[in-house]
Amino acid sequence: MINAKGVIFDLDGTLVNSLEDIADSTNAALQKFDYPVHDVQTYKQFVGHGIGDLIVKALPESAWDAENIERCQNLMMAIYRENCLNKTRPYDGIGELLDKLVSRRIKLAVFSNKSDDFTKHIVSSLLSNWNFEAVIGLSNEAHKKPNPLMAIKISQIFDLSPDEIVYVGDSAVDMQTANKAGMYAVGVLWGYQGREELLANGAQRLLNHPWDLLNIL
Repeated sequence: MINAKGVIFDLDGTLVNSLEDIADSTNAALQKFDYPVHDVQTYKQFVGHGIGDLIVKALPESAWDAENIERCQNLMMAIYRENCLNKTRPYDGIGELLDKLVSRRIKLAVFSNKSDDFTKHIVSSLLSNWNFEAVIGLSNEAHKKPNPLMAIKISQIFDLSPDEIVYVGDSAVDMQTANKAGMYAVGVLWGYQGREELLANGAQRLLNHPWDLLNIL
């Protein structure tokens, strides 16, 4: 059992399933410029490192010049801004988990590599029933996960030491961030990356279902 007083959640692939909206918006931008599109499952390999990295991975290597990447990224973001809530929903069991954590007076936060405005918009739209003491997305490339700086900032907002915090995410970069921040790294198996990748990058515990988190706190 972990004596945790705070939990930091990743957003995409952890609290919400946003993969289809990300894939649809990126494919729409690719089609606009006559580039090949990708199926939804392929986007599991592209997400986790911010929109800029997503666009580079989605584009053919021959299109990797800075101007082209920027125009595709700008179009994707414009499309996604209008469509980011079309299919995105919290995973089954997330609401019940958050209710239980609140009842135990465990402090909650969200930390994502999704751009800060999209992160805040999705949390306020889909997760407004719960009080997150911090909701932080990417606003400075230098602070992108696995840089632990913002995770440590959240520990200061919580007024907790890092070793009192569980960090929950679905990706290698989440596990790396948790370990660099000195937090307890918990990987989820309902997200975009698999068991082997989570364990290889420092997951200390794996969850099959959101409720499983309650069994280790």
